[in-house]
Amino acid sequence: MRDRAEHEFAATLTRRHFFGRSALGLGTASLAELLARDGAVASEPAAATGGAMNAGLHHAAKAKHVIYLFMSGGPSQLDMWDYKPLLEKQFGEQLPDHVRDGQRITGMTANQKSGLPLAASKYRFTKHDNNADGVWVSELLPHTASVAKELCVVHTAFTEAINHDPAITYIQTGSQVPGRPSLGAWLSYGLGSMNENLPHYVVMHAKTSYPEQSLFNRLWGPGFLPSEHQGILMRSQGDPVLYLANPPGVSRRDRRAQLDLLKALNEQHRDAFGDPGVLSRIEQHEMAFRMQASIPELVDISEETAETLTLYGDDVQTPGTFAACCLQARRLVERGVRNIQIFHRGWDAHNNLPGEHESQCRDIDQGSAALIRDLRRRGLLDDTLVVWGGEFGRTVYCQGGLTREQYGRDHHPRCFTVWMAGGGVKPGITYGRTDDYGYNIADEHGQPIFPQPTKETWTPGSMHIHDLNATILHQLGIDHRRLTFRYQGRDFRLTDIDGHVMHDLVQA
Repeated sequence: MRDRAEHEFAATLTRRHFFGRSALGLGTASLAELLARDGAVASEPAAATGGAMNAGLHHAAKAKHVIYLFMSGGPSQLDMWDYKPLLEKQFGEQLPDHVRDGQRITGMTANQKSGLPLAASKYRFTKHDNNADGVWVSELLPHTASVAKELCVVHTAFTEAINHDPAITYIQTGSQVPGRPSLGAWLSYGLGSMNENLPHYVVMHAKTSYPEQSLFNRLWGPGFLPSEHQGILMRSQGDPVLYLANPPGVSRRDRRAQLDLLKALNEQHRDAFGDPGVLSRIEQHEMAFRMQASIPELVDISEETAETLTLYGDDVQTPGTFAACCLQARRLVERGVRNIQIFHRGWDAHNNLPGEHESQCRDIDQGSAALIRDLRRRGLLDDTLVVWGGEFGRTVYCQGGLTREQYGRDHHPRCFTVWMAGGGVKPGITYGRTDDYGYNIADEHGQPIFPQPTKETWTPGSMHIHDLNATILHQLGIDHRRLTFRYQGRDFRLTDIDGHVMHDLVQA
């Protein structure tokens, strides 16, 4: 039995486990890791770049943190960011066949009796910074428009997935098939933590009036990576983190004694069977104990100034709102948490887009802008990368009844808008163009590119979701091609076998 266990241990032993954990024993390895994070000892990745852990894994990092504002359901780029005046002139006309060029559409509109009538946005657009790279923003986002000079707006993000669950899984994990590690889990695995008392990766779900799609914990899960790299979900009701509080009658001193005994038993198990998962369990128990003290302080915003609370708006006082989540994200960054993700559901506007998007934008507009302003004024924006976007965009043609005040839009993966701010990306610019209908990625003259770019045939001016993730990793000092984990006989990575760093978007 022991021989079999040792064989299984050897089969799962990775270079990271060997050098980071096995060689010196639990106590010495933990001490070395803590000293490295404090800058007293350089770990192997840090030594390669000549700096401390914040220097990145493969090259000097431009950012230490990522805050990902994920708009689940597919926000309409045509009503918020991608201004298309031609649509007003051709309102209600059918989408020309040569524009679609036989591209796949969903079954929800493929056979609708009205065909594919063009729907112009009902919202006014204003260009911020009157130059070629100026950012167009609609009246749906007045607060976000006020920080347009900080934004790097990409109009040509694209994906192959056309339905929600595979599309969200794809952009979050690099695969449409469930089971792969999430972006945050990869970052935790590659870079570790900068705060021993808080999780490496924190997830929040903001309240919404339209919570149609479910969000599964695999979207922030570790996949086949060690379980310590999974995202920790912070809640707005009850205990901020599940199972964090001690049971009635159990004091903190009692809990410490229980953990010491449990640790001793786990170490005996590890010595007997060589199970590398034991170390993860010990660390998770210890992290939970430390979080019992750190989480209550984190969620208490009573010492925030009136100026700060006014910046985020009235909603910030209500736990679970998008504004409240944004303020918590800033507080997490201040405390050294590397990756924070805020999910906001309800952007799947098939029939009542104006009514639903107006509500959704009221939820997220002031909080998004306040987060950027707050990070900037505290000197945190330069090393915090803020990302905003969904799993795909919305179609130029209408789904359901069409009037100038009432229309819906279907899923559109061929081109949609995401933006980034801080973290070493170029501010106040737009990248990429779509055609006059907002249907296809276009060249610099606005002419549709045929065939359209794919992840295998990348075209300048476009950004596949693998390119987005490659760029996020790059800004944190990671070469996406080199951050791998061996599983089932092959090396996996977040960007699979594709991905290009978008060097045109980042500062030298």
